[in-house]
Amino acid sequence: MAKKEFVFKGLSIEELNKLSIKDFSELIPSRQRRHIKRGWTEKEKKLMSRIDKGDSNIKTHCREMIIFPKMVGVTIRVHNGKGFEPVRIQQEMVGHCLGEFTSTRKGVSHSAPGVGATRSSVSVAVK
Repeated sequence: MAKKEFVFKGLSIEELNKLSIKDFSELIPSRQRRHIKRGWTEKEKKLMSRIDKGDSNIKTHCREMIIFPKMVGVTIRVHNGKGFEPVRIQQEMVGHCLGEFTSTRKGVSHSAPGVGATRSSVSVAVK
């Protein structure tokens, strides 16, 4: 069984790479389109220049950066509030933001109830 080719709004990844940023912005949702129309911040410009150079160890705080087709295949370490989580950009991520792929919240794992939490916890050993 052949692997299905990636298509974004009817265009392959090669065709998306040939588009200008303005043309690409017409294909993505309005929130991302407005972000591009208003212009990039200095940090976003710096991130794009590092991606264009082909740097291997890219760290960023720009969680709101939109993923463009030329970013596919690059690993970017995105800040999650505590550290940097590596995010490998895949074709399906095009048009989304970097922050969508790193969780900022840690899972909660509960243990046994504390002493005095309930009437039944009185019999639980304090140790």
